Amino acid sequence: MLRTVVCRAGRGLLKHSQRTVPVLWGSRAQQRWASSLPMNTVVLFVPQQEAWVVERMGRFHRILEPGLNFLIPILDRVKYVQSLKEIVIDVPEQSAVTLDNVTLQIDGVLYLRILDPFKASYGVEDPEYAVTQLAQTTMRSELGKLTLDKVFRERESLNANMVHSINQASDEWGIRCLRYEIKDIHVPPRVKESMQMQVEAERKKRATVLESEGTREAAINVAEGRKQAQILASEGQKTEQINKAAGEANAVLAKAEAKAKAIRLLSEALTRQNGNAAASLTVAEQYVSAFSNLAKESNTILLPSNTGDISSMVTQAMAIYGSLSKTKSTADSVTAETNNELILEGETVSETETERK
Repeated sequence: MLRTVVCRAGRGLLKHSQRTVPVLWGSRAQQRWASSLPMNTVVLFVPQQEAWVVERMGRFHRILEPGLNFLIPILDRVKYVQSLKEIVIDVPEQSAVTLDNVTLQIDGVLYLRILDPFKASYGVEDPEYAVTQLAQTTMRSELGKLTLDKVFRERESLNANMVHSINQASDEWGIRCLRYEIKDIHVPPRVKESMQMQVEAERKKRATVLESEGTREAAINVAEGRKQAQILASEGQKTEQINKAAGEANAVLAKAEAKAKAIRLLSEALTRQNGNAAASLTVAEQYVSAFSNLAKESNTILLPSNTGDISSMVTQAMAIYGSLSKTKSTADSVTAETNNELILEGETVSETETERK
């Protein structure tokens, strides 16, 4: 008996499902619910991601969960069928005025989902119409806060503001707005032409600025290169002068050392046997060499009276050398005698002091 009732109920439900298909949010609420609500067949199978709102004797009773459910005939009636899937609604095109008094034609797409079937059923008469009107009024309000340029630049922030404003009002309806996307923005033809002219002028401006910046960078690079070249050249001259001065100083020291060595060797040679004869020979050679270079650098020549007497000139040079040697020896002897006297006086003074003590 029970099997027969269940089979009949199942066949009746199958026929009813083939005859009527639930539709969410039609153009008018009365026509929608009258044509899409399932009948009470005692045994009902609720599809996944749907919520069936049941009234008992005209009053809210419960929400049927997906799967197998049982209702009391005549007393219980499925009043609303809500889809829990994400729903897409086209927001019709509308006109809006921006902050700089430009009229735009704009439309969009709204993505939402029902979170509370009870509020969505009893909180508003036509949820689709209510959300659509709310999206349009909110869009006009948000566009009135922005200029035309910011509408294109801040499109993402405009969408976010739309979602936030819609959610504040739709919380009482049990609906959550997930996303709002602007589809098309239509600008008046004259404004579009002025925008194109502005874009062309901006591109020309950027090209001019880039060209001037390139010229400036090139001039700076050339000046910087000249500066570095002058600095390197001055450093090279400085290094050259330092090296030249160091070389001249080393040459002077080398000449002085060589001359000192030559003088030392000459003095040692003069102190040896036959040193005076060697000095006389050297003086005679230099005298002959000097006379060989006469009249080569200048036409004016001053000659001594006895130019041809070489022996007298050598004798005179040796006499000067001898006088200088004697003067040096005399000075050395005087210095030695003075030192001896000072030593003797010091010894006498010390002996006197010793006797007194």
